[in-house]
Amino acid sequence: MARLSRYLLRLFSSEALALFGVAGFLLFLIQCLQLFDLVADRGQSIFTLIGQAALGMPSLSIVVLYVCVGIGLGRALRNLQDRSELQVVHASALVAPLFRSIIAYAIGGAAVLLLLSHIVDPLSVRTSRSWSESIAADLVSRSMIPHRFTEVVDGVTMIIGSRNATGEITDFFADDTRDPDMRRTYFAKNAVITRDEQGFVLRMRDGATQQLTPERRMSQVSFARYDLALDQLTGQMEQGDSIARLSSIDLLVVALASGEMGAAERQALIKRSTDSLRVLAMCLFVASIAMFPRGNRTGGRVPIEIVVLGAAFIERGVGTVLPGPEPIGPLSGPLLLLACALVLLAIRFRLGIPMPLKRGAA
Repeated sequence: MARLSRYLLRLFSSEALALFGVAGFLLFLIQCLQLFDLVADRGQSIFTLIGQAALGMPSLSIVVLYVCVGIGLGRALRNLQDRSELQVVHASALVAPLFRSIIAYAIGGAAVLLLLSHIVDPLSVRTSRSWSESIAADLVSRSMIPHRFTEVVDGVTMIIGSRNATGEITDFFADDTRDPDMRRTYFAKNAVITRDEQGFVLRMRDGATQQLTPERRMSQVSFARYDLALDQLTGQMEQGDSIARLSSIDLLVVALASGEMGAAERQALIKRSTDSLRVLAMCLFVASIAMFPRGNRTGGRVPIEIVVLGAAFIERGVGTVLPGPEPIGPLSGPLLLLACALVLLAIRFRLGIPMPLKRGAA
């Protein structure tokens, strides 16, 4: 790589990293504030608060990183314009190294997003879920006081008859009123907190679960054994997506072992790859409007930060409101931004029209 390309690449990267550092720190503080009840209400340490907040950062980083990459590139190009370096690059016929440095910068940002989306984020989701299950088990265990009604969390009340040294519980009862449309109660002669392949569970024996609808209709199901996930009692369970806890490598290994890939797994891989395409599209879009010098340095310019944020908002809106046909639905927004960037670059470069280099008088 030429010296100019290395200089430009370092300039672009430093701007993006500085912006992402500030944004990441603010997001981390917001995460800590949202999870503060782990310390205040659930009796956990400050290290749990920091750890849980840190595990939530990869998913937030995926959302904001491509915007920081775009703004960093725009700021660097704007600074080159203000210092007249951009004019020198064009006048010296060094547009090719400039464009190569932008492409290398975009590919590097896309590689980071690929790593976060396909590997780091699923690993953090899996670790956070396992940690949350341990917190739920600890909270429920400490709340089990014989012959005393205890409110585990708002809307969940529990009482037990006794608990021996091995952890076996007798006469378990729990009342869950968190759902306004369905009140649930659980009772069993015996229960024990254990762990299976899905996480920590309350394993109840010889009991029943009752459900009461707003119309005062009650249904009861008796059981000889019933496993209740503890995070259902503490309100920490996030419904749905077990695929989110599997890295893309795990998904591919499972698909190769079974000989086929399900629609949900295929959609997850496409969605995770969309973020890297966003980086490429955003960098080309910013390059199309900021890599060419202007005669007027300050007057009448829209701040590049506003342009990037507006482009990101429109791109997200198109992908959400007007998704394309499956399976490329999540790609519709980035593809539209990429198409706009290529059209603008074609116009600025005047493709197909000879553009002789004009050197000014010394």
